[in-house]
Amino acid sequence: MILKQFYLPCLAHASYLIGDEETRAAVVVDPQRDTDHYLAFAAEHGLQIKHVFLTHLHADFLAGHLELRDRAGATIYLGRAAKAGYAFHPMGDGDKLEFGRVRLEVMETPGHTPESISIMVFDRNISESQPYAVLTGDTLFIGDVGRPDLRASLGWSATELGGLLFDSLHSKLLGLPDQSLVYPAHGAGSLCGKALSKETFSTLGEQRRVNYALQPMSKEAFIEVVTADQPDAPAYFTYDAVRNSEERPTLEQALAREMNPLTLDAVLQLQATGAQILDTRDPDQFGAAHLAGSINIGLAGQYATWAGTILNHTDPIVIIAAPGREQESAIRLGRIGFDHVAGYLQSGLSALQSRPDLVGSTERLSPQFAAEMLQAGEPPLAVDVRAPRERDSKRIDGSVSLPLNRLLEQCQSLPKDRPLLVYCAGGYRSSIAASLLKSRGFQHVAEIAGGIAAWEAAKMPLGLAQPQTA
Repeated sequence: MILKQFYLPCLAHASYLIGDEETRAAVVVDPQRDTDHYLAFAAEHGLQIKHVFLTHLHADFLAGHLELRDRAGATIYLGRAAKAGYAFHPMGDGDKLEFGRVRLEVMETPGHTPESISIMVFDRNISESQPYAVLTGDTLFIGDVGRPDLRASLGWSATELGGLLFDSLHSKLLGLPDQSLVYPAHGAGSLCGKALSKETFSTLGEQRRVNYALQPMSKEAFIEVVTADQPDAPAYFTYDAVRNSEERPTLEQALAREMNPLTLDAVLQLQATGAQILDTRDPDQFGAAHLAGSINIGLAGQYATWAGTILNHTDPIVIIAAPGREQESAIRLGRIGFDHVAGYLQSGLSALQSRPDLVGSTERLSPQFAAEMLQAGEPPLAVDVRAPRERDSKRIDGSVSLPLNRLLEQCQSLPKDRPLLVYCAGGYRSSIAASLLKSRGFQHVAEIAGGIAAWEAAKMPLGLAQPQTA
C-alpha cells in the first residue's frame, strides 16, 4: 500500500492518495481543486486514480472531485446522507471499497456536517482486521474536533450537530485500536476548529490521551465545550459548502475564461463599475506604490482565506500581481471557488508609470517613530486588527480593537477626521486593513511596520489592560 499525504499550508488542508502496487489502482481523498500534483504522483508510481472520496461537503475550500472525475475518469464517493447535483456513489456504515491489498471501510461520523464520514484504511499485508489508519476528515483533528456550528444557515443547529459529533466520536471512532494512525483534513490555521495542532497526523491512542474534546464528559458538557469560543467563520464558507454539492465548471475551465490581460483603461472602467481590484503583491511593495482604491491581500500569507473573508463572490475581481504571478493569484482564488476573475492588469504596476495621479501609497512607520507619534499632542488612533485572543495577551496602550474579519462591517465606528495607525502581528493583516480603510474613504492611514512583533523587539511599551473597542 502507498499512502501519501499532501499538505497545503495556505488553507491548512490535508488530502490523501492511497494506492495499491498490485492492481495499480488509487483513490484520492478530499482533494484540493488544482489536481496536477495528484496526477503527477500517480504517474510517477505507475498508478491510476480510479476513485475520489469527499469525507464531507467542505466549507473552507472547493474540492477537486469534479476535476479528478473529468481528468482521470474517477468515480466520486460521498457519505450516503449527502445530496449533490452530480453522480456519486453513496457510502454508509460498513460499506467497503477493495482494490488489491487495500481495503477502505466507511464509518458515518456526522457532527461537523450531517453527511460526514470517516474512512478506515486497511493494509491487508499487515492486518485484515485492524485498520492501519483512519482518515477522519473534519470529525477528528489532531488536538481538536470539528466545529458543529457551520451549518446553521442550512438548517442545522450547533447543538443538534454537536450531539451527533459526540456520538460519532465516542460510539465509533474511539472504538478503534489505539495504534491506528489518525489523518485529518486540516491542521493548525484552519477555521474548521479552534485548537488544531501543527502536527498533521497522530495515533488514536495519543488523541485519546491529549485531545481536550475526547476526555470523559457528558454529551451536554461536550456540546458546551466544542461550541464555545469558535472563531468567526468567513462568509464564503456557506457558499463553498453549497458549491461542493453542485455540478460546476472545473478549475481549468474557469482559468481559461479568467486569464485575460487587461489594459489600464479597461481596469479603470471595471473599477468604476464596482469591480474589486485585488493587489496580490507583498505588503511592502503595495505600501510603496499601488493603484488607488485597490485592496492588498499578499500571496505570502493566508491569501485564499483572507480573500474569501474580505472580497465578495459576486462583483468581478481584477488582479494586480508581480510579473509572472497572475495565474497563481487566480488559481488560489479558484481553490475557494472564486471564479469571477475578470482578468489581470497587463504589465502589472508598471502600467501606471505614465499615470502618477492614479498611484497611492501607505506609510509603514518604524515602531520608534510610531511610538513618538502616539505620544504627541494630537496622536493618531492606533487600531489593532488582530483577533481578540491575540490582543488579550499583549497590545499597544490606547489602541482600539477592530479585528480584520469585522473591519468592513464596523469601520464606520472609526473617526474620519483623525489619523489612523493600524497594526497586527507582523504586518500582513495591517496592509489588508489599511488598504480597506483607504478604499472606504479614510484618507490618513498608516501602519506600524512589522506589527506587534517589531514593536516588542524594539522594546516599546506594551499594555495588558482590558481591551477597548472602537
